[in-house]
Amino acid sequence: MNPLALHNYLVVGAILFTLGAIGFLTRRNLIILFLSAEMMLQGVAINLVAFARHHGNVQGQAFTLFIITVAACEAAIALALILMLYRSRHSLDVSLWQDLREPGQEPTVDEEPLPPPPPEEPLPKLPPTGVEPLPHCEETSNV
Repeated sequence: MNPLALHNYLVVGAILFTLGAIGFLTRRNLIILFLSAEMMLQGVAINLVAFARHHGNVQGQAFTLFIITVAACEAAIALALILMLYRSRHSLDVSLWQDLREPGQEPTVDEEPLPPPPPEEPLPKLPPTGVEPLPHCEETSNV
């Protein structure tokens, strides 16, 4: 069996990194941004493992283990942050977080504004269950 050449692994890693970078730069959803950053990390990890295999050492694999460990920690912190931000604004759109900028920075203006939120429908009213008791009805005991 003929092993694959180094450039095949590098192309796959570069494609993963490029797709992650495009997703990170073009999307506005916090979860998609997080997943795009993870995709970029995995593209770098593939390249590190490919170079380590090509050179016959294990330094790339060791560094990849550190990348995976940091990515797992980042996932836990990012998901906790996303949940807290969603509870505050009820949206995961990045453009709603202009007030988190450093003081003195001008807010960016979106060229494509957010669509208006749909009107909230009133909650349904359920009919009462069972028979309502008659008013002023005295119960008599036969004991």
